[in-house]
Amino acid sequence: MATTVPDPLMTPEAPLPVLATVRRFEAAGFRAWPAASAHYDGAWLMRLTPGHPAKRLNSINPLDPGDHFDISSRIEKARSSFAEIDQPLTFRISPLAGDKITAYLDAQGWQAFDESLVMHCDLEGSVVEHALDQIPLKDVERFTQSLLSINEMPRSLMAALGGVIQAVPAEAGLFVLESDAKAVAATVCVHDGDLAGLFEVATAPSERGKGFGRRIVTSALKWALGRGARQAWLQVGAENEPAVNLYRSLGFSELYRYHYRRPPTP
Repeated sequence: MATTVPDPLMTPEAPLPVLATVRRFEAAGFRAWPAASAHYDGAWLMRLTPGHPAKRLNSINPLDPGDHFDISSRIEKARSSFAEIDQPLTFRISPLAGDKITAYLDAQGWQAFDESLVMHCDLEGSVVEHALDQIPLKDVERFTQSLLSINEMPRSLMAALGGVIQAVPAEAGLFVLESDAKAVAATVCVHDGDLAGLFEVATAPSERGKGFGRRIVTSALKWALGRGARQAWLQVGAENEPAVNLYRSLGFSELYRYHYRRPPTP
């Protein structure tokens, strides 16, 4: 089954290790940024989070290329769950989805959008050599206020965002960088065994290009390295060229990609 997945990283010589790597980082992402509820239909994971618009928190995630049966009826079954919390029916398509589900969605006219890269790097001294030591915040409310302000998002999302952060089962470092008493950059670094995952990396629009993003990322990674993490990873929009360039300059490389699908508008 694995060799049918349209993943440029997969080769006839070593398809299974690549799928195993994808599974590892997909699972790490689900643990590190948990949805309010998670339900399985076979190998399809449906994640739902009322009150939060994030697609990765409100999506169907196929996790086995071999589970492509009864697609239509399973989609209709899931549709009502999304409608109940006023979220659009959304698939998140990683290499684990396989070509059969992708072909079905293509045939039904589902729109593909927001491609993202999953990137990783080995954590070593050179990555954080010039990083500032920064103590993460303990106050979830203060952090969420800062993050929403940086992203210019409404305060009505505070409860949902705070709920996600508080539900993280691993150790989560909440980092905010201020300039002139104003929050200018932020991120969440989740330390999970030997992995350090970066989430919600953000720089205020008016403060971009000043090095704040690099400073907050390297400080967070230095914190994680000191706690035993040996590999860092993150997810970033494929079209976010400044962010991708920043991560590549820090030694991150692409592992795989995913994108989202929604049904055609009536």
